[in-house]
Amino acid sequence: MLNAFQAHINSKPLFLKNSKLLVAISGGIDSVVLTHLCHKIGLDIALAHCNFNLRGKESDADEDFVLELAEDLELEVFIESFDTKAFAKDEKLSIQMAARELRYHWFLELTEQLKFDYVLTAHHADDNLETFFINLSRGTGLDGLLGIPEVNNHIVRPLLPFSKEDIESYAKKHQLKWREDSSNGSTKYLRNKLRHDVIPVLKEINPHLLQNFAKTQMFLKDSKCIVEDKILDVFNKVIKPMDDSTFSLNIEEIKKLNHPKTYLYELLKDFGFTEWEDVVDLLDAPSGKYIKTNTHRLIKDRDFLLLSVNQTDKTQIIHISETYNIVEIPLGTLFFDEADAILETSKTVIYVDKDVLKFPLSIRKWEEGDVFYPLGMTGKKKLSKYFKDEKFSMLDKENVWLLCSDDAIVWVIGKRADNRFKVTENTKQILRIELK
Repeated sequence: MLNAFQAHINSKPLFLKNSKLLVAISGGIDSVVLTHLCHKIGLDIALAHCNFNLRGKESDADEDFVLELAEDLELEVFIESFDTKAFAKDEKLSIQMAARELRYHWFLELTEQLKFDYVLTAHHADDNLETFFINLSRGTGLDGLLGIPEVNNHIVRPLLPFSKEDIESYAKKHQLKWREDSSNGSTKYLRNKLRHDVIPVLKEINPHLLQNFAKTQMFLKDSKCIVEDKILDVFNKVIKPMDDSTFSLNIEEIKKLNHPKTYLYELLKDFGFTEWEDVVDLLDAPSGKYIKTNTHRLIKDRDFLLLSVNQTDKTQIIHISETYNIVEIPLGTLFFDEADAILETSKTVIYVDKDVLKFPLSIRKWEEGDVFYPLGMTGKKKLSKYFKDEKFSMLDKENVWLLCSDDAIVWVIGKRADNRFKVTENTKQILRIELK
């Protein structure tokens, strides 16, 4: 296995051989073998061990074992102790998910603070097969069938081509010591049930299961490349950016596609959407209907679906005293300056009679029933009617903020000023307000 591992590392154009590496080590056979292999071929490694304090003295013994191994191999080692149960309770996570979050967050901190290039984990071919079946049982797309990626940002898994049998054979041949995690024998977890009850039967039926699975994944990865090329073509036809955080999806173009649901899945899967029938239903829904995830929202607006980041709380109000010159708001930055005359006006620059204002001013989201007196017009107008006349989209309306004096609207910011605060021949103090 050592020669095969050396060849595998050499096939990765030096990116591991020339890097500073952190090996995630539990003390179990997989991570111990990974440590010995990396040490044998001369990689620049240090060790990182998490004590999750889930198995009492057994967890502490694992920590002691890793410390002893690091000393024997003359390697730097980092140890972190976690109150995993408390974290899981606070974050409403399973113990397994809590341990995963704690582990990878700490690894990221170490890589950033101590300038490690990559973290190596000991996932192997059998782990990959288990992950495939877990994803399959829960329902998944093509990405889930691809299993564990060998490289994922700063995480690298150099043992993925090797089986559990390979690892055990190497450990026994070299008389390595390791720790056994008693929880690995429990079948209350899905992964362990697959490991002990399902996969051995499949291997008995087909002794070449792992090799055939590796071929299948290779074919799936090739298929993914074809899918991604097609999705990119569709993306350029269907999706257009409106601003830095908002995109429009052309409904007519989507409906021309064979299997619109499949394309919508590929286009939107990274934004947290899971109820794909609801997404498809939006194509024929009335304007204003939407669905949300924790981070994004998809809104039907006439001939488009609008994808945007979830909106700021409507109750947010920003107060501005007379002494403020610069104010940060969700739309950008407001600059307040006294002026001698009106030089230029635009949607982003207005001039008002300062003496008519009542400080502190306020900035808030618009609400149903809001009325203003549009500059250049006589009489008042409901904002909702103004939006309709100006053909505002749903997202345009949601991004409207108002500059107010008491209850009166001074400026529909970036859109239209109010006639009641305009500069006249009687104005003594002119205030210039600009949005950048």
